[in-house]
Amino acid sequence: MAAPMLPELSAGLDTSLSRASWAVTAYMIPFAVIMLVSGTLGERWGRARTMQWAYVGYAIGSLACAMAPSLGLFLAARGLQGAANAFTSPLLVAAISDAVPPRLLGRALGVFGSLQAAGQAFAPLVGGAAAAVDYRLAFVASALAASTLAITAPSDSPVPHRPGPVGAPRSHWRALANRRVAVSCAVAFCLYLATTGLQLLVALRAGDRFGLGPDVRGLVIAAFGTAGLVTAPRMGRLADRFGIRPFGITVLIGFGGCVLVSGVVPTLWLLVALVAGAGVTSTASRVTVNALAVRSTPTNRGGAMSLTQAGQFLGSALAPLVLLPASTAGSVAGFTVAAAAMIPATLVLAVAGEDPVTTAGAALGERRQRRTLARH
Repeated sequence: MAAPMLPELSAGLDTSLSRASWAVTAYMIPFAVIMLVSGTLGERWGRARTMQWAYVGYAIGSLACAMAPSLGLFLAARGLQGAANAFTSPLLVAAISDAVPPRLLGRALGVFGSLQAAGQAFAPLVGGAAAAVDYRLAFVASALAASTLAITAPSDSPVPHRPGPVGAPRSHWRALANRRVAVSCAVAFCLYLATTGLQLLVALRAGDRFGLGPDVRGLVIAAFGTAGLVTAPRMGRLADRFGIRPFGITVLIGFGGCVLVSGVVPTLWLLVALVAGAGVTSTASRVTVNALAVRSTPTNRGGAMSLTQAGQFLGSALAPLVLLPASTAGSVAGFTVAAAAMIPATLVLAVAGEDPVTTAGAALGERRQRRTLARH
């Protein structure tokens, strides 16, 4: 939501554009740091109760952003938003993984990814449209959304194919010390460094190269989420069919190509097309990351998602700090650095060993989980 409104934040808070870009970093750093422990704590405290209080905290932080008279107070409120949201994202994915049979996990995560993409599509629209009038309106809208979500958190009730109460003794910290969690964290970090960077760089390029205002910049970035929304369920089915590792390698390479070419296209319609292509491949890559994480540690799904999302949002937090300075050397440089982040992500996934998301592997994990729960 903040990406298309950076110039307006800069003017409204009487600061420079580079300091206004801290609006992204101030949100993402507490988000990423707290995410290291939020999933496991949420499993122990109860998913529904944890998410309800987190949404309340997010609503308070959003209202504080709307009322902040200075950059310092605004960034503090953004930090509260990030800290609160750290207790929602990993628990939502863990709830989905508990709600569906293993063979359908990719498809379910694809649907979830499409709804995340819808949020990514509408957020810049809200941010850009609000900035055309008053950027504070966008934060009022997010406060209303969080207040609504506070009463719709998923239930903590057990499901038939995963016996035992959610948040039972399975939520152990030591279970997270495994190679698969490390792989999912590394891929997530690189993916979100490039994803957040792309949205920031496209917003700036759309203004500098094509002279677009904040509302139209929001529309350009919205192509990213809209394309992901339309294609994510299909991407999830393809992940189930071909396996996460080969599927993930393919879409990561495709995403990197879209990011790289976005920096050199001469026309606006080509830029929109590439942003849409990046939305498809980034959302598909997110399906890969989420599936890797939730199947890495059957005894602590929330904790595994928590660590993985800490990695991805740390990448988001660092994106403005890494890519905006690079973009000052020329628009191509920033896009090139963002695309280069896909090289280590692809290599890590390629050498990770066996595909951890096969149906047989998932079934074995389920049997082990049942035995663990039976012993407890």
